[in-house]
Amino acid sequence: MKAIRCQTYGPPSNLKLEEIDSLHAGPKEVVVQVKACGLNFPDTLIIQGLYQFKPELPFTPGSDIAGVVKEIGEEVKHLKIGDEVFGFVAYGGLAEEVIVPGNACFPKPTQMDYPVAASFMMAYGTSYYALKDRAKLMEGETLLVMGASGGVGLAAVELGKLMGAKVIAAASTQDKLELCKAYGADELINYTTQDLKSTLKKITDGKGVDVIYDPVGGDFSEQALRAIAWNGRFLVVGFAAGTIPKIALNLPLLKGASIVGVFWGGFAMQYPKENMGNTMTLMKWHAEGKLKPHIHKIVPLEDAKEALEEMMNRSVKGKMVVQI
Repeated sequence: MKAIRCQTYGPPSNLKLEEIDSLHAGPKEVVVQVKACGLNFPDTLIIQGLYQFKPELPFTPGSDIAGVVKEIGEEVKHLKIGDEVFGFVAYGGLAEEVIVPGNACFPKPTQMDYPVAASFMMAYGTSYYALKDRAKLMEGETLLVMGASGGVGLAAVELGKLMGAKVIAAASTQDKLELCKAYGADELINYTTQDLKSTLKKITDGKGVDVIYDPVGGDFSEQALRAIAWNGRFLVVGFAAGTIPKIALNLPLLKGASIVGVFWGGFAMQYPKENMGNTMTLMKWHAEGKLKPHIHKIVPLEDAKEALEEMMNRSVKGKMVVQI
């Protein structure tokens, strides 16, 4: 089978399209013939050796997948060969085949095409877990979404609005903000031209923001935290800016606020039943037309390197998908 391979840590240009051996399922695993793989910002980090964990070299990046069950382990009971599925893996998705843990592989709704299904789990799973389980977002609260036009950010905008929050979207360009507005954002902040802290204070009439969703990190994290409301929750989702901020702990003390980590992959693996419940809710909302991933571009497997470069340049709005 063909696969994008990372032989040495580095930029996407180091990746190579290679022929490797076909895969076989263990007792609790499923081999999926991949039809589409949605790219996520952590994919750009893992190939550089900058992610939370480092796979043994060489490896295949890619985590959000959709395809057809090719082989199934004897302990997997909810699927059969030939089923159309979607799911997630730590890595391995940018290939014609991938091994998926049985508890991370789900039947694909018939109304979802493969690119949409491959755009769903990481973005919506992360954002719903963050807002529902970690922030316990309440109807009527204010939600600030940083990096709001990216994959997880746009999902957080859409979900926050669906959950009854007043959503403030922050992004770096006007065209990115226009997309956020189309996905339900009530207020828009361009943090390259506007002061984030003072603008947030003005929008909230001095009260501050109840929940901050931050997949960006970098210099804007502290500015946002300084505009958090009493009893606010600051969600640490990721560091797309490339810099992990160092936060002065007097800030959450003075605001009675919480800094809350969000690692959806760890949650999904440790609490599969709870994650399944969240997934069923998201599937229901999608079937009702309430959730719709924005796909920036669909490219073939041989163009995966260029697609990852585009993600690193932060020019992607919504999801980038590799079709296989």
